Amino acid sequence: MISIQTNADVHRYKTMSTAELRGAFLVERLFEPGAVNLTLTDLDRAVVGAAVPTTAPLELPTIDKLRCEFLCQRRELGILNIGASGTVDVDGDAHALAPLDCLYVGLGSRNIRFASDHGQDPAQFYLLSYPAHHAYPTTLIRLADANPIEVGDAALANCRTIHQYIHEGGARSCQLVMGYTQLKPGSVWNTMPCHTHQRRSEIYLYFNLLPGHQALHIMGEPQATRTIWVPDRAAVLSPPWSIHSAVGTSPYSFAWGMGGENQRFDDMDPVAVCDLC
Repeated sequence: MISIQTNADVHRYKTMSTAELRGAFLVERLFEPGAVNLTLTDLDRAVVGAAVPTTAPLELPTIDKLRCEFLCQRRELGILNIGASGTVDVDGDAHALAPLDCLYVGLGSRNIRFASDHGQDPAQFYLLSYPAHHAYPTTLIRLADANPIEVGDAALANCRTIHQYIHEGGARSCQLVMGYTQLKPGSVWNTMPCHTHQRRSEIYLYFNLLPGHQALHIMGEPQATRTIWVPDRAAVLSPPWSIHSAVGTSPYSFAWGMGGENQRFDDMDPVAVCDLC
């Protein structure tokens, strides 16, 4: 399935109903067994999606609205496997992805195919794509090779490990930066204290929530925040003017991806907790 999602601007989000807010910023029903689902957004032209191959491989489709012959004709793509082991074939080169391995796919890659090692326990490939201007090589980044950053304080319930895959010091890209964050036992807050970064947008995918639980995502201008309840394996679009933080009702992880004017991980405009409204 291919869909198109339009964001609200910095003024309109303040008066939106709950349903309107979810319709503009929440991307649900991405992970469907035996299908590839893609959503084209107007947030820096990002495409967010998922592929869940079961008994047969799945081909990455193109999007008619992009007016391209294949998805990566003018784009780059990040793939994070949040399921069981599987394979991503890029123009005849097979890349085996264990759980939480990541693959960067460069500009010009034409034929991309997804397969699971075991159909009963499929791979679940999270997809994030931004426009690209240069062809960097397709690169597999194992979880063990990701750059870990320990942040937070157990006393503040925000201890976590940030795993960087596609970034300035790792796999090269044009503008895509991608990784995932694992909260430590007993911690529930992510990206708190929070921040904005006007130079780039960000997209969060929440996963590994326990059944029946959700993450409460906080968004908006620092002095005009709104909240969105997010189920497991759903994504939230975060414009440059918005903070992006959450607290979970159970343990969880989240994949993060950014695109914009630079790739500096520390390019942030901090917001003190006491200044949030």
